[in-house]
Amino acid sequence: MDINKLIARVKNILLTPKTEWPVIAAEADTVEGLYKNYILIVAALTPVATFIGLVLFGIHVPFLGTIHIGFGSALTQLILGYALALGMAFVMALIINALAPTFGGTANLPQALKAAAYSYTAVWVVGILHILPGLGALVVLLVLAAAIYSIYLMYLGLPQTMKCPQDKAGGYTAVVVIIGIVLGWILAIVVGMASGVSAYSSGAFSHDSLLGESSPGFTPDKNSALGALAAIGQQAQQASQKMDAAQKSGDTNAQAAAATQMLGAVLGGGDKVEALAPDVLKPFVPDTLAGLKRNSLSAERNGALGMQFSEAEGHYSDGNGHNLHLEINDLGGAKGVLAMAGWAGVESDQETDHGYDKTYKQDDRLVHEQWDSQSKSGEYGFVLGGRFSVKVSGNADSVDQLKAAVNSVNLAGLEALKNQGVQKN
Repeated sequence: MDINKLIARVKNILLTPKTEWPVIAAEADTVEGLYKNYILIVAALTPVATFIGLVLFGIHVPFLGTIHIGFGSALTQLILGYALALGMAFVMALIINALAPTFGGTANLPQALKAAAYSYTAVWVVGILHILPGLGALVVLLVLAAAIYSIYLMYLGLPQTMKCPQDKAGGYTAVVVIIGIVLGWILAIVVGMASGVSAYSSGAFSHDSLLGESSPGFTPDKNSALGALAAIGQQAQQASQKMDAAQKSGDTNAQAAAATQMLGAVLGGGDKVEALAPDVLKPFVPDTLAGLKRNSLSAERNGALGMQFSEAEGHYSDGNGHNLHLEINDLGGAKGVLAMAGWAGVESDQETDHGYDKTYKQDDRLVHEQWDSQSKSGEYGFVLGGRFSVKVSGNADSVDQLKAAVNSVNLAGLEALKNQGVQKN
């Protein structure tokens, strides 16, 4: 996998699709090569960002407040969402390929997969902002815009990849999209039922915040999300070389292991990260919090897609209706996506007559704060050291009490562990 070529492709298909599609169509490629060099990485952005968003913030439902998803359910959503993205790309390729003769085109599966995968790019890249579910209705509009742009990309790409006449491209695209919508809707229901999480939408990058200023070359602005991806990619070359070696060996088990390692390295910020063991996280859950006694403590570590995540949580109560929940997550396995979200610099701020929900950057920390004055409840938390999520939620006299509760945790000790388990590539 050439990460610089991948970044250039993402940039060009989004900004200059009319000139990029002929280049794509002329490239000799295989289904395996397209997955290895493009789809495996770009398709992972949305499910990983969704996982982080669920763990950090939960899902905000109008009139009901914030619903928090269990760590296991969020991890299941990550695995199923990724499998769905990979599978849907291939299913759409089969549909495009089967319909090609009907619309005067030439059936060719690798070319059909190009049409599907590169058209999906807009939606996959926008999916990074699923890390901020609090953007609300704006998210729906931005995701819709990305979906419409993906349809436009397919309209431009089908005549180039499938050799259909230009005057039939509109009908060809419409039929493919309709079938895709029906299949996607059915599969989303299946994923939601399996994971216990309903699908939700999130935001999108503007061209400026995503790409930085456009330039004739293929070097993204280092202050853009793609710039962060470029930095990650530079460190992932070793894992990519192992995958190439495994492919040449013909050992399918070695190929699968190398692909998992490569994906984990990219999403982990170019490094392989072993999440902290449960026994290491437990001491950061104190016996008392804001004067309340801890009545339960749990910790676990899980893994998926070559990444590891761990969580420790404690419940606190005084028996008189005052309850707090402390949650500490080690998201080191996806710290690359966290960094990309940080580069995006997106903030949200929603207000009602009796409360607010906002996400913002403060001292290089991604902070989430929510408060409801009617129920006297809310949550406050942030990402620490670019790796750990620390959050307190529950009942309090004010949000300041929740902030004080978070700050009473041994944050300095936790942040000191940000490099533990990190294997530099």
